[in-house]
Amino acid sequence: MRVLLVEDDADLSRQLKTALGDAGYAVDHAPGGEEAHYLGENEPYDVIVLDLGLPKIDGVSVLERWRREGKATPVLILTARGAWSDKVAGFDAGADDYLTKPFHTEELLARLRALLRRSAGHASATLSCGGLRLDPRAARASVNGEPLRLTSLEYRLLHYMMMHQGRVISRTELVEHLYDQDFDRDSNTIEVFIGRVRKKVGSDRIETVRGLGYRLTPLPGETEAA
Repeated sequence: MRVLLVEDDADLSRQLKTALGDAGYAVDHAPGGEEAHYLGENEPYDVIVLDLGLPKIDGVSVLERWRREGKATPVLILTARGAWSDKVAGFDAGADDYLTKPFHTEELLARLRALLRRSAGHASATLSCGGLRLDPRAARASVNGEPLRLTSLEYRLLHYMMMHQGRVISRTELVEHLYDQDFDRDSNTIEVFIGRVRKKVGSDRIETVRGLGYRLTPLPGETEAA
């Protein structure tokens, strides 16, 4: 999953980029409101972490612009402003959640997982597709109870497909959501990762829809995803 981190504090930004990366996210960083607005408008993020006290354009104004432009990406406001009036202003601008500094990184990650679940229509904290299970809290996956050994990019690929299982996902969409902005993107490498993941989860779970992309579904005879 790909996240935009909007934070002007350099030390906190470095800490959060490391924590988000370790949790399996592809992370882009914007230190100011203008860059944040541009990236949020033009890049397909799964979730956005937004500070309010930004240089040039404050976070509430950036969020209001995104919502006026029809951007529905889930947004978690992360700020030192803890007054109830600031929270109301953030929610009224279109925020989906609010976390006040100082905070525990584990809580931030838990709130992001909840936002992603809700936006994709999943109620359970654990994703399932027949005998395939993925636990975003622990960044682990298994098939019929057997743990899977996945690289970071393989995990990202499987996580994204499980969040959107049953839907055809194009190679372009996978590239946009698996890699951060600075990564040297090549849609042809997606085929390589699809092949690797297929070997680990069972080749019939990931269907190639010719000319369109890939679709993750339960195996014949398995129960539908929970």
